[in-house]
Amino acid sequence: MNMSTPGATSVPPYKADDQDIVVELQQRFGAALLAVQPTRTGMPVIWVGRDQVKQVLQALRQMPRPYVMLYDLSATDERLRTHREGLPAADFSVFYHLMSLERNSDVMIKVPLADNDLSLPSVTGVYSNANWYEREVYDLFGIHFSGHPHLSRIMMPSTWEGHPLRKDYPARATEFDPFALSAAKQDMEQEAMRFNPEDWGMKRGAEHEDFMFLNLGPNHPSAHGAFRIILQLDGEEIVDCVPEIGYHHRGAEKMGERQSWHSYIPYTDRIDYLGGVMNNLPYVLSVEKLAGIEVPDRVKFIRVMMAEFFRITSHLLFLGTYIQDVGAMTPVFFTFTDRQRAYTVIEAITGFRLHPAWYRIGGVAHDLPNGWDRLVRDFVNWLPKRLDEYEKAAMKNSILKGRTVGVAQYNTREALEWGVTGPGLRATGLDFDLRKARPYSGYEHFDFEVPLGHRGDAYDRGMIRVEEMRQSIRIIEQCLNNMPEGPYKADHPLTTPPPKERTLQHIETLITHFLQVSWGPVLPANESFQMIEATKGINSYYLTSDGSTMSYRTRIRTPSFAHLQQIPAVIRGAMIPDLIAYLGSIDFVMADVDR
Repeated sequence: MNMSTPGATSVPPYKADDQDIVVELQQRFGAALLAVQPTRTGMPVIWVGRDQVKQVLQALRQMPRPYVMLYDLSATDERLRTHREGLPAADFSVFYHLMSLERNSDVMIKVPLADNDLSLPSVTGVYSNANWYEREVYDLFGIHFSGHPHLSRIMMPSTWEGHPLRKDYPARATEFDPFALSAAKQDMEQEAMRFNPEDWGMKRGAEHEDFMFLNLGPNHPSAHGAFRIILQLDGEEIVDCVPEIGYHHRGAEKMGERQSWHSYIPYTDRIDYLGGVMNNLPYVLSVEKLAGIEVPDRVKFIRVMMAEFFRITSHLLFLGTYIQDVGAMTPVFFTFTDRQRAYTVIEAITGFRLHPAWYRIGGVAHDLPNGWDRLVRDFVNWLPKRLDEYEKAAMKNSILKGRTVGVAQYNTREALEWGVTGPGLRATGLDFDLRKARPYSGYEHFDFEVPLGHRGDAYDRGMIRVEEMRQSIRIIEQCLNNMPEGPYKADHPLTTPPPKERTLQHIETLITHFLQVSWGPVLPANESFQMIEATKGINSYYLTSDGSTMSYRTRIRTPSFAHLQQIPAVIRGAMIPDLIAYLGSIDFVMADVDR
């Protein structure tokens, strides 16, 4: 396993709000650029007309230092938004978030749309991974993308009425009529689930041949959750496949419109439900950008330490199930036992295990307890020997290597084309880890290395996570040895409630405490964004505030969504057992896909 040189990356230093691209686009497109929107997202946000959006995206894709990845694509219902000063008139807007590795900077392109004409040209010909994102926008907002190869619902059933992320769509079950399922409706729903292969572009081998299908899931241990893949087979060879998601969709983005900035934190735990407090991190960092809160160094170190603990627990679960998927039954029992040791430390510090919801706006819920350092030191001294055993007994096992080496390979260009991030991208040899490339929450203070693969296969994706656990131990040990003194939360009126002793002495502090608990903080009208290197790849929160106690729009970009969209491109022509090894190597969670 290759390692990057400590402190070095193959990308230039991060350039936030890179205005070079604004100048380049203005020179090329001039008046076609409708507005440049000031935000706290850390990137230029440029509004363009619908007729120009495809040309603008093509230009960004083909520049000398191109924007190689469509990182995210979604929409906002603008109709109830009051703070839109200086922005083009719009009932809805669609945004395209693009990443450039050669620049190490991002740009966001926004398109305004009128309620009576909700259509855009599909950009699947420019960025292949726009496919699922456009389907999601069509499903949840009702915006049509002309030229899309198969524009259909993706999260909701095909029979669903309405578009859930519109502002006029109810957000609570109590606002709906009571549910009734008649016999006729049940028959209609079951008929709607029938899979029609021609609709998906599948073709028979010859005129008199019929299709041969295998349904994997939606309930199957190798599918790692409520996930369905319809496989078209020629014997055991996979000719084509259609991944089907949405069985785990809970409307997490819609819930963000009905929860205060504080009370939404526990919902973030349940996105990648194996990531625990690491899910809190991009959300609270994004809220802190909106509020203008700078947290103490102690908070940064505590957050990093606990995030790395959850990276370890997630990777341990991955390792056990990955090895199990290729036929070895015993290791999963050992990895689960090891996770319990990690959860013992997590519970001692946070009070909870799987979903602590422990980070707070401006800090953490409480300070580190007495004796935390002894527990952490015992764990970091113990785990490396266990990882050596896993590597020797399982990862170097000839059967496991035979099942995974050279299986489900893709290169860096293909990974970027499909929006792959995290270990799946680094397995191709690209040195891009946000903790190094765009440090956040104090990661610039830590000495660790970035494990890299070179084949981009199922084996490299497994080995990288083993080595990432070793690097997480290095980071945790540095937190242990260098934990700063100081408060565990910022002294800011928009953060968590002020200290109890001050509320008993100052009437203004008592009023602030009362408002924080009863309403929650009122954040300034603006937009902010934060991405982190989560357990499964890059996870981010894009928040829009309209000057209220709740988010106007909460966009959650998860790595697993992009990784599952890539499956057909990688697995066509492979065998069924190769698909199982591939699914195990992706390390996805369906709550992370569906939200």
